[in-house]
Amino acid sequence: MRVVLAEDLFLLRDGLTRLLQAHDFEIAAAVDNGPALTRALAELRPDVAVVDVRLPPSFTDEGLQCALAARRERPGMPVLVLSQHVEQLYARELLADGHGGVGYLLKDRVFDADQFVDAVRRVADGGTAMDPQVIQQLLAQRTQDSPLERLTPRELEVMELMAQGRSNAAIAERMVVTERAVAKHTSNIFAKLGLPVSDDDNRRVLAVLAYLERR
Repeated sequence: MRVVLAEDLFLLRDGLTRLLQAHDFEIAAAVDNGPALTRALAELRPDVAVVDVRLPPSFTDEGLQCALAARRERPGMPVLVLSQHVEQLYARELLADGHGGVGYLLKDRVFDADQFVDAVRRVADGGTAMDPQVIQQLLAQRTQDSPLERLTPRELEVMELMAQGRSNAAIAERMVVTERAVAKHTSNIFAKLGLPVSDDDNRRVLAVLAYLERR
C-alpha cells in the first residue's frame, strides 16, 4: 500500500515513516510543505495520504487544502488528516464532498501504533476514521429539534462508535453486548434518522457522518 506522508516536523515525519514501513506500507513520498504535497499527490497517486493540517508556507490549513484539492481532482482519494487540536471547520470541510476514504485524528492517537495503523488501513479501504473527540463535538452542536434528540443514550453511544469506523463486532465487544443487540440499535438509528439501512459498514458510517454535517 503506497502512502504519501506530509508533516513539517522532521522527528514526527521520520517516526511516522518508520512506523508505517514496519507495518508493510510503502512510503511513496514524505514531504514537509504544501507545494511538495500537491506535486506528490498529483504525480504519485498514492493509495492513501496522511497529512498534517498545518504545513508551510502558510502554517494555517495548507495541508488540508492540498488534500481537498487532490480529492476534487480524484474523488474519493483516501486522506487521513492529523491535527494538534479538534478543528470542527476542518472536519466539516473534509466530510463535505460525501465521498468515502476520510479520516481525522488528533496527533495524540499516533502514539498508539495499532490504533493509528488501523485508521490508515481503514481510510485506504474507503472507510472512515474519525477521532472520538471530533464526533463528540459534532454531536454536541446539534440543535434541540435535531432528529438526534430522538435517539436513546445507548443509541447515541452506538452511533459514536459507528462514526469512528467500528464494525458491529467491535462495537459489541466495546459495549459488552451481543452483535444482535448492536444490530438492533443500528436499525433503530437509521430508522429514526431517516437513513437507508445497509450492510456496508463504510456506507453506513458515511451516511451518519453526512447527516451530522447537515445544518
